[in-house]
Amino acid sequence: MTRPIYFLGLLVSCTSISSAFPDELPDPAKIENDGAVIGEIILERSDVFDLSDPEENNWLYRLANKLHIVTRENVIRKQLLLESGDAYSKKLSDESERLLRQNSYLFDADILPVSRNEGVVDLVVKTRDVWTLGPDISASRTGGENTSRIGIEELNFLGLGQSIRVFHEEGVERRSDSIEFFDRQLGNSWTSGFAHFADNSDGHHRQLSLVRPFYSLDARWSLGGSAIDNERRGLFYRLGNQAAEYQQYLDYGSLWGGWSAGLRDGWVKRWQAGVVFSDLRFSDVTNPALPALIPANRKLVYPFVSLEILEDRYVTAANRDQIGRTEDFHTGTRFTATLGWSDERFEADRDALIWSSTFSRGFGDLDKQFLMLGAAASGRHESGRSANSRASFTARYYKVQSEKRLFYATLSATAGHALDVDNLVELGGDSGLRGYPLRYQAGESKLLFTIEQRYFTDWYPFRLVRVGGAIFADAGRVWGDNPINETRYGWLTDVGFGLRLGRTRSSSGKMIHIDVAFPLGGDASIDDVQFLLESKRSF
Repeated sequence: MTRPIYFLGLLVSCTSISSAFPDELPDPAKIENDGAVIGEIILERSDVFDLSDPEENNWLYRLANKLHIVTRENVIRKQLLLESGDAYSKKLSDESERLLRQNSYLFDADILPVSRNEGVVDLVVKTRDVWTLGPDISASRTGGENTSRIGIEELNFLGLGQSIRVFHEEGVERRSDSIEFFDRQLGNSWTSGFAHFADNSDGHHRQLSLVRPFYSLDARWSLGGSAIDNERRGLFYRLGNQAAEYQQYLDYGSLWGGWSAGLRDGWVKRWQAGVVFSDLRFSDVTNPALPALIPANRKLVYPFVSLEILEDRYVTAANRDQIGRTEDFHTGTRFTATLGWSDERFEADRDALIWSSTFSRGFGDLDKQFLMLGAAASGRHESGRSANSRASFTARYYKVQSEKRLFYATLSATAGHALDVDNLVELGGDSGLRGYPLRYQAGESKLLFTIEQRYFTDWYPFRLVRVGGAIFADAGRVWGDNPINETRYGWLTDVGFGLRLGRTRSSSGKMIHIDVAFPLGGDASIDDVQFLLESKRSF
């Protein structure tokens, strides 16, 4: 779903953060090796537009700055992992930058040592805001289907870093009226609060969570809980058309805590333990419009324990998945594993071992060639057999050809076994196969391959939009059982081209994709040309 087209048309990108500094800044590595202590931490909080730039100093942008509330100092300071009087650490400075860049209301963040005097170093924290208040009006077209949204949102309420959204949404499967609140750091704590309430045409959704995460690599504990009450209509598709339906009811709750020894020799090991309650029930739709296909109920109640191993290896880049924006990549090893046991003695409807695991690691140099690999597996073991077992693999390859050109390829594969009927894998216009209707094929396993030639231009219309483009090709197919018994078309391919608009003045952090795709297979009902308008986190 696309994100909003904001007030005053603030769709796009921001210039680099700038300030007056000495021509030669102190070397951070030398400062740290000399054991320097942090003196003053100076905040430079820049507004949405830089009025010192003649191209941005006009009445419209001056008005936008006047209406905008710049992020408050205490909101920035409480996210820093460094304080006055601490020994200077380049790692903590870099990690604080990454924490700040995770906020949707900031375009970028830099922390620079600017002076050094008798073992004391001052730091300047430079941030630039983006526009966060406005009507939440959007429309998208994917897989031959239209979706729309209208509402209002403020993603940095009064400069406090809190987001509030109220909106009406009409999609392929439901209409929804929602209100949402999120605060990443309640008060001066690292505890986040999230609440979402929605009344839908097919049910409702209510969600609450309070989480004190492992907010930094050296954080020693975490604690959290969440609750979900959801009712919705579920659908099965045949060649992109709705073919069967069911009603789903979910009651979910979880509580957990975690502990860690912190960052040791470049690695972090974290343990978590908790309990999960998940009651998933299915029935006929009250006023059916399609044949019923009802999945089996599942009630799982289980304690669990999990382990995460994380390598402290991060790099920054630009013009990879975004346009003209600092991108943070974790290139080190990350491994997670979770085991839980659901037991009928806990009022579950079955005894089951529940397990999951993930792995990721990067290889190469983001300035030349880089490969990011990821894998995940999950499932249950019940009644002497595996159930809802799924293994997936992804590979993303970047080859920098020049400052303005990048070749990108991605391969994703999923293999499933004895999947729950409501948990099939799907392939179509909404899942990477851009020339086809949404949910065009479904089964237990799939493979998808995409190549893109990406272009990054200097075109900067009205100092608002960074413009890029792509030529692409997609190929994929599915295997395995499908309860609808749809016709299988084997390998499906498409080719196309499109524009990318980087809206880095707005808080969405997403890019508008305008694509034209040409399917090279499938059934005769598919249009020869697919037009797609959507918003994504990446290029």
